Amino acid sequence: MIAPTALRSTAGQLVLDWPDGSRSELAHTRLRAACPCSQCRAARLHGRIDLAPSDIRVQAINAQGYGVQLIFSDGHDRGIYPWDYLREL
Repeated sequence: MIAPTALRSTAGQLVLDWPDGSRSELAHTRLRAACPCSQCRAARLHGRIDLAPSDIRVQAINAQGYGVQLIFSDGHDRGIYPWDYLREL
């Protein structure tokens, strides 16, 4: 697990700068659709994928040590996104 050196949310994207100099720019809609919580994973597994509306936004970012909890404008706050998962996305 390697944590980013910087993390910010701007203009509908979560931007992560990694220690190796690379950068990840992840759309808020993509992050919402890829939520790792058990409820969202089960919905994807059973083909009940709810695509995030195009106007969804990350409203808060809470550090969790091994990753971050993202709170979205639709009220969803169950997913904790580990650093490795964010790097893969």
